[in-house]
Amino acid sequence: MAEQSFDVVVVGAGPGGYVAAIRAAQLGLRTCIVEREHLGGICLNWGCIPTKALLRSAEVFHLMNRAKDFGLSAQGIGFDLDAVVKRSRGVAKQLSSGIGHLMKKNKITVVMGEATLPAPGTVRVTTDKGTETLTAPNIILATGARARALPGLEADGDLVWTYKHALVPKRMPKTLLVIGSGAIGIEFASFFNTLGAKTTVVEVMDRALPVEDSEISAFARKQFEKQGMVIREKTTVTALERGAGMVTAHLEANGKTETATFDTVISAVGIVGNVENLGLESLGVTIDRTHVVTDEYCRTGVPGLYAIGDIAGAPWLAHKASHEGVMVAELIAGRHPHAIKPNTIPGCTYCHPQVASVGLTEAKAKEAGFTVKVGRFPFVGNGKAIALGEPEGLVKTVFDAKTGELLGAHMVGAEVTEMIQGYVIGRTLETTEEDLMNTVFPHPTLSEMMHESVLDAYGRALHF
Repeated sequence: MAEQSFDVVVVGAGPGGYVAAIRAAQLGLRTCIVEREHLGGICLNWGCIPTKALLRSAEVFHLMNRAKDFGLSAQGIGFDLDAVVKRSRGVAKQLSSGIGHLMKKNKITVVMGEATLPAPGTVRVTTDKGTETLTAPNIILATGARARALPGLEADGDLVWTYKHALVPKRMPKTLLVIGSGAIGIEFASFFNTLGAKTTVVEVMDRALPVEDSEISAFARKQFEKQGMVIREKTTVTALERGAGMVTAHLEANGKTETATFDTVISAVGIVGNVENLGLESLGVTIDRTHVVTDEYCRTGVPGLYAIGDIAGAPWLAHKASHEGVMVAELIAGRHPHAIKPNTIPGCTYCHPQVASVGLTEAKAKEAGFTVKVGRFPFVGNGKAIALGEPEGLVKTVFDAKTGELLGAHMVGAEVTEMIQGYVIGRTLETTEEDLMNTVFPHPTLSEMMHESVLDAYGRALHF
């Protein structure tokens, strides 16, 4: 049994783990990372990156079908699903390979295998060559999460898919049911709907995109329905009857149950943390609903043991995991990093139209006791949006009426996943409405709507 000693061992090489390892190495710590499957984790291989590649293909296909709107001509427009998927997998492979290069560049030891923690400061890895024991005073858990499976709705890879099956589809669905309207569900619904699938989205909550501001959710729903999607809110899928090439779904709403048939179902009902078979309970780690409980610095309560990313709970976002990885590495190195503030972490959904947000929704701000000022600006009032042929969208800002603090920002429309970062910086710097009003935004850009939304909150909008 081989044994190696390090300053830090990271378990999991997703966007939290590999970034934590890089930063630890940069700070002079002898670092090892353990991964059981793919460098880059779910995000690079089966999540964030390949889905965006698929969605880009759908976006181009959508624009090709609108060629006439731009004074262009295009005939015989179609798609090759296998080729679309091949491109997506190629993008994922390229980036995953890049992680291997970064590990070598930073002199990080990579061990491929299944990890357990038999004792404090010890990681035992089962590899294809045997067992290795790694010791370190600091261990960072970054094992991520996987799709939640509800009883009776489990995926089979044939008629019922998880996100992994949907990324490498064996066929183009004709009639598609998507269970869950969070980011994963609505992105796949948007992709397959754009390519021609007759798509129904079922959401158990009272609105689609339930974590977003209600006004943004309502706007997005109208756009989805214009594209032909059927959105069913306050609806539960109670059973799936699988037959020859078809699934009969039992849908319950308002105390009544009805059935509908589909050739494909995608289950996107949340995730569960990968906490099993690590030996965490015997170490005294507290686990709550499949997630490791930590403090604001990702400490588990067990000396020298940290948990970052999806395994440590919401928000389940790659950029949150990466930032936590950097924070923990700096903490281990004796620095004094700032704890991450959840309300400064942006969320992005890459459907069509895109959705992005940061901070408190209007409703949450009021629940927290704030008196608010709310500004709005529609895309139809922006010259760049009209020139792009993307006049459907909305920018909404929420301020504390007493102090002028930017409490939250919420957007739906073209490229809002890029625009949101301006407000994220504003939240981090504790920006007030005066700062934003006095900022000069370039013209003509979509970002001008961010300025106008701020002005509108104080009755000073110029272009609408």
